[in-house]
Amino acid sequence: MIDNPLVGLRDYHLPQSASWWPPAPGWWLLAALLLTLIALLPLWRRQRRRRRQASALATRELAALRAAWQADADAGALLRGLSQLVRRFVLVRFPTDRAAGLVGDAWLAYLASKSAETAFIDGIGRALAEAPYRPMGSVAVDVDLAALADLVERLITRNAGEAVERGS
Repeated sequence: MIDNPLVGLRDYHLPQSASWWPPAPGWWLLAALLLTLIALLPLWRRQRRRRRQASALATRELAALRAAWQADADAGALLRGLSQLVRRFVLVRFPTDRAAGLVGDAWLAYLASKSAETAFIDGIGRALAEAPYRPMGSVAVDVDLAALADLVERLITRNAGEAVERGS
């Protein structure tokens, strides 16, 4: 008898199914990215809330300044208050800009770039650069304080949006 050469072979077998653990490196990277995003989400939400809160607080303070001005007609206090309000609002709203050290025409140009209003450079907005340096009680009669308060209000409402502008 002739021996069958295939008798000693084993039957074919399927490969083992892939295990779900440990995951492939791509899944580890995806998990790390997802955990990073989840960790950064509260920071992003806090910054967003802070920007919204800054504009809301600035609007309330502007209303209080206007009410105090109408009650006591102290133009110097309104002018100094508006100047301080704008400075604080810009520092909170645009913390990455280097606006803290700006004075004079550079400060007014910065405000004009943030509000798209030329009145800061060549109009009533110039009073914001001069107001902190005036003696108490001396205010130029030619400053339209209601229009200046409106200009500050437009600056605040224009920059109350979600996106933080960088540079400029």
